[in-house]
Parts: sequence; structure tokens; C-alpha cells
Amino acid sequence: MARPVTIFSGQWADLPFEQFCEKVKSFGYDGVEIACWGDHMDVKRAATDPKYVAERKAILEKYGLKCWALGAHLAGQCVGDLWDPRLDGFAPAECKGNPAKIREWAIQEMKYAAQAARNMGCYVVTGFMGSPIWKYWYSFPQTTDQMVDDGFAEIVRLWTPILDEFDRCGVKFALEVHPTEIAFDYYTAGRLLKEFEDRPTLGFNFDPSHLIWQGVTPHIFLRDYAKKIYHVHMKDAAVTLDGRAGILGSHIAFGDTRRGWNFRSLGHGDVDFENIIRELNAAGYQGPLSVEWEDSGMDREYGAKEALEFVRDVDFAPSTIAFDEAMKK
Repeated sequence: MARPVTIFSGQWADLPFEQFCEKVKSFGYDGVEIACWGDHMDVKRAATDPKYVAERKAILEKYGLKCWALGAHLAGQCVGDLWDPRLDGFAPAECKGNPAKIREWAIQEMKYAAQAARNMGCYVVTGFMGSPIWKYWYSFPQTTDQMVDDGFAEIVRLWTPILDEFDRCGVKFALEVHPTEIAFDYYTAGRLLKEFEDRPTLGFNFDPSHLIWQGVTPHIFLRDYAKKIYHVHMKDAAVTLDGRAGILGSHIAFGDTRRGWNFRSLGHGDVDFENIIRELNAAGYQGPLSVEWEDSGMDREYGAKEALEFVRDVDFAPSTIAFDEAMKK
């Protein structure tokens, strides 16, 4: 049975939610992963106002769409990050420029996200956690083991009350392993799980595009962390090192063809999606395949339609029989 194909609304939050839903249904998507910004999902209202929840559900039903997950990336980033002016872009006006207020708002927002997901009838929230030690990733000036230990401990301290609320709501949090997060690659992902004592509430939103340019093989990550994959982003990236470009991006904007790597529409990059599907089949994953469409060099409507076709084509069910069974006498 084919998995449902959804699309993340985060890159479409400039559109009103109903207009977005009408558009993606016309493309042929089965559902949406709703971003908790723009007018797509106000998590406080969804946590506290049954009428608002009914309105969101009515829009989904009108267009024959389903929702399996909410995406709370921006508020989650504000929980664990050390403040700099960029975080003000994610925070409400009354918090901007005030690190303590931003963090307080973000913690409450993530608790609301768990409640909102429960009320919407979807039991995964994808997102970020931030990191107080991301800036230490290159060890100069020298990064001590104690600094790294303290950073992980701070994330556990900040996120434990949030995950307690997720437990109360029966909702799982799926961290998108991603640069700037406390878990940004294979080994930091494993350490994060260990620091939280393999807490069932915490798992991963698997997104291969953030792994491949770092040199991590996405389907190996998926195989080794199979039990912790709570949601899947279908997203591609191309590594185009040419002897001039570096893997760190050179402070050149996304989409610039001089960069050493760029996000690409599905099928236009270097991610091996066939092996990803095989590992998802081996793991028994039957959740949605959520297209996160990002490609600065392609029209997004063209890309979103093509990406849906790509996912439909690449997603195949596992075999229900041994291929050599018919060879018996």
C-alpha cells in the first residue's frame, strides 16, 4: 500500500491557509504538514479554542486533505539557541531583542504545539530544538569537552518540561537533524538520544537533504535510527564542489550556482531515494512522505507538482513473498 504524500506548508506560508490547501489539492497531494506560522496554524488558538480547530479541520475536509503532523520549527529553534538578532525574525513583536522573553515564549509555544496537535488529531510535531553550542562546531578557539557536555545538559534542562507536555498529550516530537541544531549529524543524533535516555517521546524527522552535503549517507542514518523515525521529509540537495566552492557555503546565498551545494527539487539532486524507500520498507514505516519543497532555481508550483509525481513513482511497497518461493517443487 502506497504511503500518503503530503507537502510541508512552511515554504508556502505567504499564502492564506485555505488558498494553499486548494492549490496543493489541485496538484494531487493527499495532505499537508501544517507549519505553525503565517496564518496556517496558530498553536495557542488551536490549543485553547475548539472553534478555531473546527475551522482548520473544515478547510482540510473541504479539499479532501489530511494532516498527520504539525511543523513547529521556528519556535523550537528559539528554545535552545543563544540569542542573536536573527532570532527576532521568529519571535512576536513584544519579545524581539529580549532573549529571556523569546525563550519563555518559545517554551510555551512548544507546549501549545503538543496540545494543538492532539486537538487536530495528528500525533507528531516536527521541528527544531536549537543549540547553545552550534557555534562551537569548529574547535577554534578551542572547544572543551565540558563545554559540549554543558550544551547537551542545557538542552535536556530546557526541553524536558516540553516533552513532559508532549507525553501528557500523547504526541511525539520529531527533531529534524539539521545544522544549527543540537543534533546535526549521525553522531550528535545518537548522543542526543542517549542524553534523553532514549525517551520514547523524542525521535527524528528524517530529512536526507541536510545529511548528504555533510558527507553522511542518508539511508545508513535511516537504517541505524529506524526505530526513532517518526516522520519523513522528502527533500533533495546537490553537491557541486568544483575546485573553487567549499562545502561551508562561502556566505553565498542559497540558489547561487557558485555554492558548493544547494537544495534541489526532488530528483534533481544527489539523494538516493530508492535506498531510502527500501530502508523505510525494512523499518515498517507507513507514515506520510512529506515533500519539503525548496529550490531557488525552479518555479515552486512547477516543482511541487513534479515532486509529487517523483514521490509517487519512487515509493514502492515491500515484497510480501520470498522471490525464490516459487522455485520449490
